[in-house]
Amino acid sequence: MRSFNPTIGFAPLALTMLFPLFAGATGTAASAEPVYIDPAEIDRAVAGFTGAATGEIGGARVPTDRRLRLGACKSPLETSWHGGNRSTVRVECPDSGGWRIFVGIRPVPRAEANQQLIKRGDPITVLVRGRGFSVQQTGEALENGAQGDWIGVRMARKGAPVRARIERPGLAVIPASPR
Repeated sequence: MRSFNPTIGFAPLALTMLFPLFAGATGTAASAEPVYIDPAEIDRAVAGFTGAATGEIGGARVPTDRRLRLGACKSPLETSWHGGNRSTVRVECPDSGGWRIFVGIRPVPRAEANQQLIKRGDPITVLVRGRGFSVQQTGEALENGAQGDWIGVRMARKGAPVRARIERPGLAVIPASPR
C-alpha cells in the first residue's frame, strides 16, 4: 500500500481544478478552432433589410465571399443604410469586439428611379423591421408612390392608416427602430 504524501498528493488535483487545460482533456479552449459566421447569414440579413434577394434590383450585388472569416456573432446582426444614396448596406455585429462590413446594393436603373411602383388600392405587404426581428402583414395602399416614398397604408378594414416606405413593388417597410 502506498503512503500518502501531502506535498505530492494534492498537487495534480489542484492543477486540474485551477487549470483545466492541464488536465489532459481533448477539445479544450487551447486546441479549439476559431468559430466564424456563415457568410450566408450576412446575405440573409441584407436580403431581409432591403427586401430583395441577392442579385435582384435593390438587393446585394453579389453574395458575400465564402472565404470571409468574421467571428461568430451571439447577437442578431444589425443592418442600416450607409450613405445617402442607398447604394450600400452596413452589416454589423454588435457584440463587444464585433465587426462591421459594407455590402454593395444593385441600384435601381435611372429610368425606374421615379417610376410609380404602387398605385392607390393595390394590395401590398407591409414589413415591420426592427433590431433582430421582422413581422409582415398585408395591407392596402392609400396613395400612389415610387421607391423610397412614404405612403399611407391601411392594415385592416377599420384600422387607422399607418405610414410605410416603399422598398419595391408590392413591399413597404415600417422601421421599428431608429437606423
